Amino acid sequence: MTSAFLSALGGRIAERWLTLLALPGLLFIAAVTTATVLGHEHWSDAGKLRAWLDALAGSPASRSAGTIALVALGVLLAAAAIGTAAQTLGAGVELLWCAEPRGPLLRRLADRRTRRWRAADAAFRAALVTAGRARIAGSDDADRLAGLAESRFAGRERIAAAAPRHPFGMGDRLAAPGQRLWRAYRLDLAAAWPHLWLLADEGIRAELHAARGRFAAAARLCVWGAAYLVLGLWWWPAALVGITALAAGLRRGRAAADAFAELTEALADLHVRDLAAALGIDSPSGMDRALGERLSRALRKPA
Repeated sequence: MTSAFLSALGGRIAERWLTLLALPGLLFIAAVTTATVLGHEHWSDAGKLRAWLDALAGSPASRSAGTIALVALGVLLAAAAIGTAAQTLGAGVELLWCAEPRGPLLRRLADRRTRRWRAADAAFRAALVTAGRARIAGSDDADRLAGLAESRFAGRERIAAAAPRHPFGMGDRLAAPGQRLWRAYRLDLAAAWPHLWLLADEGIRAELHAARGRFAAAARLCVWGAAYLVLGLWWWPAALVGITALAAGLRRGRAAADAFAELTEALADLHVRDLAAALGIDSPSGMDRALGERLSRALRKPA
């Protein structure tokens, strides 16, 4: 049984190493090699690439098994190193997406999002008032104006659901559950989260882990996209790959942040009373501000 467990564990580690590190790194090494051989001038010259490969295969060193093994090992190690660097930079991208507006650049980005949100909010409110007046007056344009108000609302929601506080939308999205739970129930989600996590069943934890993994994968995809954009300076088709990867990474990052935030808030809504019961706090009236304040006081242990 132990041997089977270790074998399965080794297989999962090897699969994870191949998926996250070696394979993306090998693809990038192949792209770098192609860019070096072809460049902009011969960007689609498959014959030139084939001739280079034939010359490489015909060199005396290619007839040595030891040389081939060393080259293969070096390529695999280089691919793993590149993949590890991308993974590390991906963690940095995650921190940047969730960063507080500290520093001149991040503050400017946060202020810019705030100005855009306020303008969109003002446009939505004006459109809503106009649609309401048209509806009361029985105007023929009432339906059109109501649709315009809905589109203005959607435009505001694309920026943020509430007034932005972070330089990037994903930071606001991930912070939204804590803000909503505090406004509604005076519950400190940061203090309650470890306890709620312990009360959650395996299914909910798996869903949260999956959403968290998708968020990290989206950040890594953005790093690979940036790397291919840089490579596009020597071989322009790589820039197309980079733009596509960046766009996909940003879209997937937003979707993963939405999923993680929704699951976080759902977990709190479902298990707050269980948490109160586990801590010995009565909740006869259900989840309300009184219970939230009692939980927050109990979980914020004085120093």
